[in-house]
Amino acid sequence: MTIQRHDTKARMSRAVIHQGVAYLCGQVTGPEARHEGIKEQTESMLARVDALLKEIGSSREQLLSATIYLKDGSDFAAMNEVWDAWVPEGYAPARTCVCAPLPADELKVEITVTTAVSS
Repeated sequence: MTIQRHDTKARMSRAVIHQGVAYLCGQVTGPEARHEGIKEQTESMLARVDALLKEIGSSREQLLSATIYLKDGSDFAAMNEVWDAWVPEGYAPARTCVCAPLPADELKVEITVTTAVSS
């Protein structure tokens, strides 16, 4: 059994791949948008997802599932506007969106992604 771990630290790995499926750790906005609104934070967060997908040999078209955590449910529509523009037509993953506290006060959104990886 082969398990690949990417950028592993004491607490977690940024991605873990097993049998052609990659599990990404939670992604939040980059520092450039940390104090911005929900749309800017969502765009920054999804750009970070794109970078990690590329790093592990996957893409938006290979997404299997996504769990989105919103600090405030009133941001749902604005976050969805950015999400809908980001997901390629015909490739929407299974998705869950929940309201939850996030690890830093200024964060508005976090995402966890599972994706297929080309072998």
